[in-house]
Amino acid sequence: MANHQWQLGLVQGTGHDDPEAALAAMESGIREAAGQGADLVLLPELHNGPYFCQTEDPTVFDRAEPVPGPTTQRLGRVAAETGTVIVGSVFEHRAPGLAHNTAVVLDRDGSLAGTYRKMHIPDDPGYYEKFYFTPGDTGFRPVETSLGRLGVLVCWDQWFPEAARLMAMAGAEILLYPTAIGSDPRDDAAEQARQIEAWQTVQRGHAVANGLPLAACNRVGHEPDPAGGPGIDFWGRSFVCGPQGEWLEQPGGSSTGVRVVPVSRRRSEEVRRMWPFFRDRRVDAYADLVKRWRDDTV
Repeated sequence: MANHQWQLGLVQGTGHDDPEAALAAMESGIREAAGQGADLVLLPELHNGPYFCQTEDPTVFDRAEPVPGPTTQRLGRVAAETGTVIVGSVFEHRAPGLAHNTAVVLDRDGSLAGTYRKMHIPDDPGYYEKFYFTPGDTGFRPVETSLGRLGVLVCWDQWFPEAARLMAMAGAEILLYPTAIGSDPRDDAAEQARQIEAWQTVQRGHAVANGLPLAACNRVGHEPDPAGGPGIDFWGRSFVCGPQGEWLEQPGGSSTGVRVVPVSRRRSEEVRRMWPFFRDRRVDAYADLVKRWRDDTV
């Protein structure tokens, strides 16, 4: 292993109505992170504009673009210029009426190293993603890059231990989550605090259970509902944790910004030797996990 650690940059950003301004802000953040030594940069989910899934609007499909396409070409140029691997997010137009929420990975030479199409698609008040996104079909497979095997998942995927486990089983060296999550402004402070703690805790659990470092890069700021609803207060609070769930970078605040965090590539080997959860799985006894529910009472 030539490089024993990543310098992981998180670009915590807000939604812009203008796609050009949104992508320019991400590009600026990538360059800032690279200037601080980052060789791997993680962006938020759907960073090219506002979080449009608060309403169901057929005209929004006009925002979708192919992969490869304009965003991957532009991020690829930035990756090559800065020598970074970039994990970005695209509203992917695959065919007429068929779109995905797709993470894209650009390698340090500017090439498209791979993609991951979001598998778990929410359909909740304020998050009407099933109207726009077809569930992914790329499977839970890491993307091979010049910096190693990246286990890229997207937002709602972060609540499912199965997704993290399958990425780990396929040899992912780190779990990376572009994210867009927040609270209803009508929720009281105690409820919002519980939501944020749950979000952090479940992901730290994935790190512990799989012996892997993990990072989540979230949107930040209030985004209004075009239909006149309460909108969403995106939390920000992007973070990085190690393979024992330890904070490598404490959750950030609720403002835009860039942080660069050193992440060891050796630590997983050390932790899995001493805390061998991954080794001791009883894979012969888990067949029922592929069922929706167990109806037997025995």
